[in-house]
Amino acid sequence: MASTCTSNDDNSLFNFVVKEGNGVKGLVDSGLTEVPDRYIQPPQHRINKLHVAESLKDMTIDLSELDGPNHDQVAKAITHAAETLGFFQVVNHGVPLELLESLKVAAHKFFAQPAEKKAVYLKGVSPSPMVKYGTSFVPEKEKALEWKDYVSMTYTNDADAHNFWPNECKEVALEYIKTSTEMVKKLLQTLIGNLGVKANDARLDELVGLKMVNMNFYPTCPNPEVTVGVGRHSDMGTLTVLLQDGIGGLYVKKGESAFPEDEEWIEIPPIDGALVINVGDTLQILSNGRYKSAEHRVRTTSIESRVSVPIFNTPLPVVKIGPFPELVARDGVARYREVMFGEYMNNFFSNSHDGKKSLDFASA
Repeated sequence: MASTCTSNDDNSLFNFVVKEGNGVKGLVDSGLTEVPDRYIQPPQHRINKLHVAESLKDMTIDLSELDGPNHDQVAKAITHAAETLGFFQVVNHGVPLELLESLKVAAHKFFAQPAEKKAVYLKGVSPSPMVKYGTSFVPEKEKALEWKDYVSMTYTNDADAHNFWPNECKEVALEYIKTSTEMVKKLLQTLIGNLGVKANDARLDELVGLKMVNMNFYPTCPNPEVTVGVGRHSDMGTLTVLLQDGIGGLYVKKGESAFPEDEEWIEIPPIDGALVINVGDTLQILSNGRYKSAEHRVRTTSIESRVSVPIFNTPLPVVKIGPFPELVARDGVARYREVMFGEYMNNFFSNSHDGKKSLDFASA
C-alpha cells in the first residue's frame, strides 16, 4: 500500500489518506521516511520562532477556590485571561484525574486499530451523523493538509452515545462530558457575570447546549519543521475544554500583529492533572469583543505520537447569538450582528483553517 501514497501521486495519496480512511497514521505505518508534498506548509504557516512564556505558569487557576473566600480573586484571574490571551488552565476542576488518564489510553486504543475498523465512521458511511472519523480539517479545500487524524462524537443523549459511539472510547467520553458540565457552567457564570449581564440557567444552558468530544491523534512526523498538526484558527463555540497529554505542542497567538514576522506564539505547557480552557468565537460575539477567542495551532513532533481530547461546548444550532443588549447599550455599538448558531457552524466547517476569519461571518 505504501506505493499508492507517494508524494508524486497526489490523487492516490488523497484517496489513501482521506477517502479510504487510512489517515496520516496509515501513511506513517506504511514506512514513510519524508513528508509528502501535500503536507508541506507554506513558510508563513510553519511553526517557528516560538516564544515560550514563563508567565503562562501563572495562568493556572485552582477552580476549587471559586467557592471559597478567594472567589473574587479567582474570578478576576479567569476574566483577565479571557480578556487577554483567551486561554488558561484549571486544576481541581472536578473531573477525576484517573478519567483523564483513561481518556488518553482510549484515544491511543481507537487509533491503534486497523484502518478498516476506523473507516466505518467515515462521513457518508458512519452509522450515525453524530460520529465522524476523518483526517485534517476540510481536506477537500486545503492546499496543505494537517498532520492529524480524529474521531468526533456529538452528544445528543446517553442512548445514542451507547448505541453509536465507538466501543473503544464511548464510556470515557460520555463520563468526560458529564463530569465537566458543572465546571463549564461555573466558568460561564463567572465570565458573563463579570460583564454585568444577568443570564438565567436556561440561557446559560442553551449557550453550551451542544457538546462535541473529539479525540485527536498526531502521529510522529519525519519532518515536523515543515508541517502543522492543526493550522491557525479559533474555535467556533462558547468554551472549549481540552485535555493535553504530556508531549506538548499547543501554541496560542499573543495579541494582534499586523505582520506575520511580528507575531508571538506562546506554548501552553502540559501540566499534569490540568485542563486547558479557551474562549471560542461565540463568547467573543456575546461579549461584544471584550473576551477574545484564542487563535491557536498545534505543531507536530518526530519523537512520539500525541493525543488530545477537547470538548467543544457550543450553543444549540437553533440559538441566536449576538452581543448581549446590555453591552451594546453600554458600548454604543454592536460589533457583531445576530446570527443563528447553526449558520455560523455551517460556515465554520465549510472553510479551511485561516486564523480568526470565521468571525467575519458575524461582523456587523
